[in-house]
Amino acid sequence: MALRFTLVGVLAAALCAYGQNPGPGRGRFGGGGGNGARFLGAEAGAPGRVVKNAPYSADMITESMQTLPDGNHIRQDTTSRIYRDSEGRTRTEQSLKGLGALAGSSNLPKVVFINDPVAGTNYALNPDNKTASKSAWMRPGRSGPPPEGRRNGGFRGGDGTNAKTETLGQKTIEGVVAEGTRTTMTIPAGRIGNEQPIQVVTERWYSPELQTVVLSKHSDPRSGETVTRLANISRAEPPRSLFEVPSEYKVTENSRGR
Repeated sequence: MALRFTLVGVLAAALCAYGQNPGPGRGRFGGGGGNGARFLGAEAGAPGRVVKNAPYSADMITESMQTLPDGNHIRQDTTSRIYRDSEGRTRTEQSLKGLGALAGSSNLPKVVFINDPVAGTNYALNPDNKTASKSAWMRPGRSGPPPEGRRNGGFRGGDGTNAKTETLGQKTIEGVVAEGTRTTMTIPAGRIGNEQPIQVVTERWYSPELQTVVLSKHSDPRSGETVTRLANISRAEPPRSLFEVPSEYKVTENSRGR
């Protein structure tokens, strides 16, 4: 039972971070790393800014593929439903059944996360037993200055890792215009015991109209490829009721905040 709630907590943190997307080149989803990050389709970390006057709803689909040395493949596909209203409130509906293998259970619930910067509250809802956990919404902090060494779209890390970002122009994705960037990070030979240089490529397509990333591709030869995309995008204002806890739910206060 403890593991079940831990997994729900980890998912909540990642999806809350995704709900308010930062600007181009810093999109929340599509990050690399371990299987958990690829499954969630969102990078954990500090939440982004509140986005107003850009309502939408969409399916967020994450597809990951890893090829093992023996030719076997591991594939993970997840879909969540996301909403954002004109005031910057967000709602994410996510099924946890894909985490069953990690938790040793096939009965993980569907969960709903509501972030309301207007009322200053967050909610985590369990529709199965009609309960909700309420916590205080915390205002996002300001981003720090760019890392030292960033010059002309390139970056050299303290460990010798090189990253280069290039622009890909514009294209229409799911009916919205998006601006693309591709970042290639090169790990020099011998840096982590590798005989040859390793290239990790991240491609992001950011919509200025929606102020969010609509497509992200991440390829790392160590962990495989992940594609996260928005589908079935609607620009209509979501119903206000989606950002409210139903009256029949039992709400408990979480004094520890987010």
